[in-house]
Amino acid sequence: MAEAERIIGTPDVDDEAAAPAEPPKGKRKIAVLFAVALIAYLLDLGSKLLVVAKLEHHEPIEIIGDWLKFEAVRNPGAAFGMGEAFTIIFTFIAATVIVVIVRLARKLYSGPWAVALGLLLGGALGNLTDRIFRSPGVFEGAVVDFIAPAHFAVFNLADSAIVCGGVLIVLLSFKGLDPDGTVHKD
Repeated sequence: MAEAERIIGTPDVDDEAAAPAEPPKGKRKIAVLFAVALIAYLLDLGSKLLVVAKLEHHEPIEIIGDWLKFEAVRNPGAAFGMGEAFTIIFTFIAATVIVVIVRLARKLYSGPWAVALGLLLGGALGNLTDRIFRSPGVFEGAVVDFIAPAHFAVFNLADSAIVCGGVLIVLLSFKGLDPDGTVHKD
């Protein structure tokens, strides 16, 4: 009987026991999300520690003439230095983004979405770390920015990760790819 099942394609008990269990598809994507987030976070944290230790209270370093320089700036506000009086609100928003991404991770079956959300998570964690641990105080800390292109706002690697993750999410949405891995045509 077992021979007939093999010929027909119905596995018998021994075949199922011998086959190695494949890890669930979703778990691999969660690992990608957290790996990307960790890399983005550590790069941001390391760069800020270096900037505070070596660049703060010093002259800016010209990287590409007047087009790009590294200049230590403390930013209590949001993008472009706006909203300095609302630091606690930006802290709450960053914390909310982190919670939403972690909750969404359970339904994540798409590699590109894992990368995009990992970039957002790492960037949000990087700036939230500044808001919590830097002066003037807990939940009111100023973010360390240092990448200063000419005629543009000064930013950091966390900001870059957030923007890249956001752009990737927009592109994935336009392509119709959902975080659960399904594709839809609208």
